[in-house]
Amino acid sequence: MSTATAPRPVGTRPLVAERRRPRPRAAVLPTVALILGALYCLVPVVWVLVASTKSSSELFSTFTFLPGTGLLDNLGDLFAYGDGQYGQWALNSLLFAGVGAAACTLVSTMAGYALAKYEFPGRQVAFYAILGGVLLPGITLAIPQYLLMSKIGLAGTYWSVLLPCLISPFGIFLARVYAGSAVPTETIEAARIDGANDARVFVSVALPMMIPGMVTVFLLQFVGIWNNFLLPFIMLSDERMYPLTVGLYTLLSKGSGTPSLYTLAIIGSAVAIIPLVVMMLVLQRYWRLDLISGGLKG
Repeated sequence: MSTATAPRPVGTRPLVAERRRPRPRAAVLPTVALILGALYCLVPVVWVLVASTKSSSELFSTFTFLPGTGLLDNLGDLFAYGDGQYGQWALNSLLFAGVGAAACTLVSTMAGYALAKYEFPGRQVAFYAILGGVLLPGITLAIPQYLLMSKIGLAGTYWSVLLPCLISPFGIFLARVYAGSAVPTETIEAARIDGANDARVFVSVALPMMIPGMVTVFLLQFVGIWNNFLLPFIMLSDERMYPLTVGLYTLLSKGSGTPSLYTLAIIGSAVAIIPLVVMMLVLQRYWRLDLISGGLKG
């Protein structure tokens, strides 16, 4: 006995099997765009890694992406340059980036939490002012910051680089958005009913919920401060206090008269990438994209 397929009523949506399949070209174009973007970002890094293996003679006489034979010699020359000056620059960068990013993360978290969970006069004005700070290029603040530091006698010290790093408008904005979504107001009210004061609520309730957002702010600030060039270049005059960015710039400047220093600058740039990679690998397990990570679940 044969069964006939019932006719589909007029006006109903087509079945899944009969729906139009996506065109392959529409799926290929985004993939090609992503591949081109990845190449644009990765090719310079690959060049630095390959060039760091070449000796001074190989750097200008061999194929661009052909590895050389001078990696170990370059590393030895790098850390021996200026009686270990590169190591001092690396420690300075670690101080600026580590301490500056940690302090900025704490300040941004407290400010973002206050803007998200407290009602006080001028809150919206303060938030809009912070948004304006996000749009303001950092280069426009370098000279005024130098004049302020000179006025109070801190120019040329570590503080002249650390203090401007404490406030990040984008970090405060990000913390405010994250706190508004990840910290339930009901949980804060329940903690207050149990007798917890505002400081206890922030430390014991809000901070654990905001850890993914704090890690994001810390990573962004660490990378930004680690790669910062203009601020320490303006503030510092002693080469022993330079971070890696300014120190490698001095190597390139001297390389015009001593071509062998080009090799040191390249291998120094390659070594400077390592801390950023380590930071990403260590902290990625705390990096959550969902805004409810760390909150109550049930």
